[in-house]
Amino acid sequence: MSSPLRLGVNIDHVATIRNARGGNHPDPVDAAKLAVKAGADGITAHLREDRRHISDNDITRLCNEVNRPLNFEMAATDEMLEIALGHIPHAACIVPEKREERTTEGGLDVVSGYDRLKPYVETLVKAGVRVSMFIEPDPAQLDGAKALGAPVIELHTGAYCEAMGANRERELARIIRAAEHAEKIGLECHAGHGLTFDTVAAIARIPSIAELNIGHFLIGEAIFIGLEQSIRSMRQKMDEARA
Repeated sequence: MSSPLRLGVNIDHVATIRNARGGNHPDPVDAAKLAVKAGADGITAHLREDRRHISDNDITRLCNEVNRPLNFEMAATDEMLEIALGHIPHAACIVPEKREERTTEGGLDVVSGYDRLKPYVETLVKAGVRVSMFIEPDPAQLDGAKALGAPVIELHTGAYCEAMGANRERELARIIRAAEHAEKIGLECHAGHGLTFDTVAAIARIPSIAELNIGHFLIGEAIFIGLEQSIRSMRQKMDEARA
């Protein structure tokens, strides 16, 4: 029997809507609590350097008020390291970040960035934070993450979700091979970015993937069916595919 598949719900874009007009509504922390009620196993939030959505206060409240693990997405900067060490979230996922991008556009290059990334990984691991690296489904990147000492990797599924037809099948095959390689070298494998009701099943069927992190689609779908139903429907599709 396949192991259960965890769902991490990213609540960044609840904060995006809040920030569009200022004020406190809608509250991403309330969204996180509703996500837990709907079946989320954890909450993901990306504190960007420009604070375009999640704020420092959001991170503090998520740590203090939500009774599920927080996956703190962060760039490898001294500022973000200090914030992570001040909160000690359950996990910290190190992601690439460019100020001009709308969203994270690809995986972190841990091979060429090894020397720069190593001190951040070591410091977080020493503090008891479970570190993951957001990378492309490339065996060399997985080996690089392993060498850095990160126990977890998150495979970037954006290219798979955006592709069509035979190209999507090729991207899926890359993810399957990468997940198998992660298991072989002793890394826990997560996946995420761009997953929808239509694309999640094939990823959920990969037995060596332990967790999916999904956000933008769930928040967008909530406009039509409500956040709780959006998450419950995603949870159902994941569970049916994994079963």
